[in-house]
Amino acid sequence: MRRFRHSARARDLRHRRTAAAAAAVLLLVGAATGCSSSNGPDDTLADFLTGWRSGNLDKVGFVRADGGSIKATEVLDQLQALAGDLARSPLVLNAQGEPKVTGDIAAGAIKLDWTLPGGTPWSYQSTVRMTKQDSDGWRVVWEPAIVQSELTTGDRLALRRVPAKRATILDGAGQPIVTPQQVVTIGVSPEKIKDLAQLTADLRKAFDSIDVDVDLKALKGRVAKADPGAFLDLVTLRRPDYNKIRDDVRPLNGTVFREEERLLAPTREFARALLGTVDPATKDDLVANPDTVAAGELVGHGGLQQRYDNVLRGIAGTSVVISRKSPDDNTVEDAQLFSTPPQAGTPVKTTLNAATQRAADAAVGAEPKPSALVAVRISDGNVLAVANGPDGGGVNTAFTAQVPPGSTWKMASALGLLTKKAVTADEPVDCPKTATVDGREFRNAAGEVLGKVPFHTDFAKSCNTAFVGLAPKLGADGLAQSAALLGVGAQWDMGIEAFSGKVSTGATPTELAAAAFGQGTTVVSPLAMAGATAAVARGQFRQPRLITEPAPARPAADGPALDATAVGAVRDMMREVVTSGTGTGLRNVPGKPVSGKTGTAEFADGQKDTHAWFVGWQGDVAFAVMVEKGGAGAEAAVPIVNRFLTTLNR
Repeated sequence: MRRFRHSARARDLRHRRTAAAAAAVLLLVGAATGCSSSNGPDDTLADFLTGWRSGNLDKVGFVRADGGSIKATEVLDQLQALAGDLARSPLVLNAQGEPKVTGDIAAGAIKLDWTLPGGTPWSYQSTVRMTKQDSDGWRVVWEPAIVQSELTTGDRLALRRVPAKRATILDGAGQPIVTPQQVVTIGVSPEKIKDLAQLTADLRKAFDSIDVDVDLKALKGRVAKADPGAFLDLVTLRRPDYNKIRDDVRPLNGTVFREEERLLAPTREFARALLGTVDPATKDDLVANPDTVAAGELVGHGGLQQRYDNVLRGIAGTSVVISRKSPDDNTVEDAQLFSTPPQAGTPVKTTLNAATQRAADAAVGAEPKPSALVAVRISDGNVLAVANGPDGGGVNTAFTAQVPPGSTWKMASALGLLTKKAVTADEPVDCPKTATVDGREFRNAAGEVLGKVPFHTDFAKSCNTAFVGLAPKLGADGLAQSAALLGVGAQWDMGIEAFSGKVSTGATPTELAAAAFGQGTTVVSPLAMAGATAAVARGQFRQPRLITEPAPARPAADGPALDATAVGAVRDMMREVVTSGTGTGLRNVPGKPVSGKTGTAEFADGQKDTHAWFVGWQGDVAFAVMVEKGGAGAEAAVPIVNRFLTTLNR
């Protein structure tokens, strides 16, 4: 901003005008008209301040500095105009002691305490001059300097914002995840379009070539309603993506382009639903945050960027200036009266691991159906990756989904049965084709029949009917206890919305039977199952951790140590799932041995669609994968895990 500079000549003229005005007041007070006060100057000052606060100055008489009359309503209008951008800011007015009286002239000191947008205080003193008339008592000498000593007629107080530097989100190593990157916004201008149908077809072809989905269906309507020279944005691309189609879109009649810098993650997919985006403030942002966000400033939308927007955005600097016309060139000049420097935002530190996140993004990105993957480090509970496929955007299903766990829940049921000593891993348990409880028939996948085999085989081959038969031994209490031991359904605080699960009450025999193998009313998120799997691998529940700075206030407490014999048997059975059970598609992945459990979850009565699951661990990394309407876990979820671990172990 430019500061208004007073020349020596201008200062001299101002001083002479002030002296002349003061003399005029003494000579011409008798010509003033309007309301008056017959009390002393202290009462007149009090009435003036009260009327200023309330917006009613009818009890106060006024006179101009040159002695001319002025109505109270005109004074109110000028007070509003002089306040300018501060007109709606809270203002506290107080007299500072008794006015000083010299004959028929009095001067009262006042203090003005403004609360600027964002809560910033600004205080200063001013002077209210008063003059006494024989017939009408004391009047206030109206002059703009009452509002602020530097103000003159035609001036106004204005606010200037200096945006703070937005902080970034950090990974577990303390490195920035979100950094400034060059982008290009591709749009169209109606006045440049010669053939809209051909332009639309050419743009669709170009966007399809880089696998970017842009909705062009509404383009015709947008063009029809827009001004001829409008910029109708279509998509914003990172510079490398834009460069791939630059030569295809630049020559098209109607296209226009805008280059700028945005705060972005390393790739478009990188934990996108978790992180959110940073974009220029929308109209809704401005309405919701009138005191803290201004047009053109950056605001977080979705995920961590929105959840921690106030932390990341920092506090904008504020300047109060006098906005006035320059006497020489008639342009607007600013004279600064008060300022506070901007306070940069504070970084938000996560536990994400860049390599693990990239592997997770690539793994779910190759699955066309919506999917989610969460990876947790077993040793400390840190969340290493949160991926939502296929493009990473939309809802953070990995944390917030509420779906049945299917046969992955047999991990929890088996732990409960073994802890209660209701069964041993080697004890024969029948696996018939069907099992009926109170008239409801339960089946195995593909009509499988194992007969009477060891319990660990029932587990590895994912026999539903074996668990239906064992459900009475597990009981509703055993179901609840095993869920609690694995942290499912507990109150978690991770610094962002996260669903830890809700476990069936097992209130009826049929509900208990269904819940024993992950159906019924039990619902979980991939995060909840990743946390439960890590607890089995670790031998104790520890709430998964994502945000370390600022740390969540109330994380769930660590659980008790799991029964060593029971959890050891569950680990062996989960290894058997991969070596000879339903997860054999992971036998040959590189790296350390993999243990886990497949799951196929029915989620609506009368529908054939099922969600596909796999939970497991390799080395120090536990994970959970869910594919919406993916079918069998071995068919849809296992291939994602294979891609994930193969990439991670390169």
